[in-house]
Amino acid sequence: MEGIFQKLDTLFTFTLFSINQTPVTLASILLFFAMIIFFYAASKFFNRFLLKRILGNFNIETGVQFAVIRVTHYLLMITGVVIAFQFIGIDLSGLAFIFGLLSVGIGFGLQNITSNFVAGLILLFERPIQIGDRVMIGDLEGDVTDINMRSTTIRTLNNVSIIVPNSEFISNKVVNWSHGDTRVRIEVKVGVAYSSDLDLVLRTLKEIAAEHPGVLKHPEPEVIFESFGDSAWNLNLRVWLPDPHQHHRIRSELNCAIVRKFRERKIEIPFPQQDVYIKETPAKEYRR
Repeated sequence: MEGIFQKLDTLFTFTLFSINQTPVTLASILLFFAMIIFFYAASKFFNRFLLKRILGNFNIETGVQFAVIRVTHYLLMITGVVIAFQFIGIDLSGLAFIFGLLSVGIGFGLQNITSNFVAGLILLFERPIQIGDRVMIGDLEGDVTDINMRSTTIRTLNNVSIIVPNSEFISNKVVNWSHGDTRVRIEVKVGVAYSSDLDLVLRTLKEIAAEHPGVLKHPEPEVIFESFGDSAWNLNLRVWLPDPHQHHRIRSELNCAIVRKFRERKIEIPFPQQDVYIKETPAKEYRR
């Protein structure tokens, strides 16, 4: 039994390599990672306590709370790395030269990671997007659920998580439906036949908007006569919503209400049509 302990002691104290005349052993490496894991767990516990016991008692925006939690986590982890190196007897000043050489060698390969990390810090401090925002990147629409060090998670309307690099939010155009003021205006376009009673149509569209519980009373809904189409008057019902997350559903409900109320009041929604006139040519003209 004593021989086993001696072998384990020899294994853990065997010098693998040296950094700045400081021997690095298996025991010191395990101790280093143990310190990192300890600080990681401590960071999670402290952030949970900070969120529930302190930030939760103040009227602070969710985005601000998330930024504070992330920055606190990064600071604690950096502190943990520094202490871990010092704890095992390795002076960081001796590693500075090595890190400098490594940065030159791998800097080009880590450009994307670095840009995404810096972009993540910009997102946390500048807050162009926040947790819970409804955003669009190209044709992708969804809610921001998490902002990490390298990427941001967006949950689409189909409940699919899309991982987007943070640099995409800084270098490309992003549509944020929730930025600043969460109220949004949507447009519901409809065409009515030329034979319709225009005043009745305008009044009906305003009634439809006023009857929907998801439409704001102020600003008031409005109906715009946009143009004279080929077979219809083109109208545009503009309404304001308190929250952008339900704009697809409310637009659909307004469309359904328009169809039902127009049928009830005998207002015709024409389909595209084209009149074709055939001119007959007398037979004697062909003989010439």
